[in-house]
Amino acid sequence: MTMDRRQFIGVVSASMVGALYQGAFAADKIVLGFSQIGAESEWRTANTESIKQAAKDAGIELKFSDAQQKQENQIKAIRSFIAQKVDVIAFSPVVESGWETVLREAKAANIPVIITDRAVDVKDESLWVTFMGSDFVEEGRRAGRWLLEKEKGTTGDVNIVELQGTVGSAPAIDRKKGFEEIIKANPRLKIIRSQTGDFTRAKGKEVMEAFLKAEGKKINVLFAHNDDMAIGAIQAIEEAGMKPGKDIIIISIDGVKGAFEAMIAGKLNVSVECSPLLGPQLMQAVKDLKAGKSLPRRIVTQESVFPMEVAAKEFPSRKY
Repeated sequence: MTMDRRQFIGVVSASMVGALYQGAFAADKIVLGFSQIGAESEWRTANTESIKQAAKDAGIELKFSDAQQKQENQIKAIRSFIAQKVDVIAFSPVVESGWETVLREAKAANIPVIITDRAVDVKDESLWVTFMGSDFVEEGRRAGRWLLEKEKGTTGDVNIVELQGTVGSAPAIDRKKGFEEIIKANPRLKIIRSQTGDFTRAKGKEVMEAFLKAEGKKINVLFAHNDDMAIGAIQAIEEAGMKPGKDIIIISIDGVKGAFEAMIAGKLNVSVECSPLLGPQLMQAVKDLKAGKSLPRRIVTQESVFPMEVAAKEFPSRKY
């Protein structure tokens, strides 16, 4: 097939207009830079999947970086997002402190910052727009309230060992604070050992083994700052010839599927929910920012407490 000069010009013009429209569309697409802590737990994996899927559903271009639980990697990622002139930066900080300098750089570049899941501790709070996530202090309180109710009417000391999250992280600091605030109402409840398990299953098992060697059958309760550490500790308790959930009462936080499986098996007594499904809320916040809307300083996720008695019924509806 041949075409005359006018037809050729028409085709070229149409393709140029198409290219211009495509360019304009690409320019209008919102670009979000997100720095994730890592993949240390079932919770974190579900959180990452929620963010990636929600960005795709919202038509937002996501530049994603995995920090492998190192703050220096997150700072590098944020600087890279600034250099790439993304529209919005969001991140879940590994630890609370040490963010002032890089967040000032983002502010100087007029890039708004959303904090997700874990808080930051900075003197200038104008360096971030909103903090979206759970109330970790309240999660610790919920764990404490469950234990107070469980021990009501019993006698004698209740010896608790605690597996803390990553040192310096907001959930580790706040969950401990909330739990201790509640259990002090009953002087029989005593934390006899407390050490970080870094939110991982392997470290939770290792630290629980050390607790068992040091305290043995004196331990009545384990409070783990997340389910993965609790699941690791369950292995250590079983290997020591004891029955988790019976010989040692186990309380943990997150509400992941692995915790529900452990509760159904009678090895975990209660899991306080901390929802990782922040993706849709985050994308809505990003869109609102780009539309010039103001955001509340704090966006709290809605969560529940799941004792083992309801685990089998609730398990089929769990999304993470």
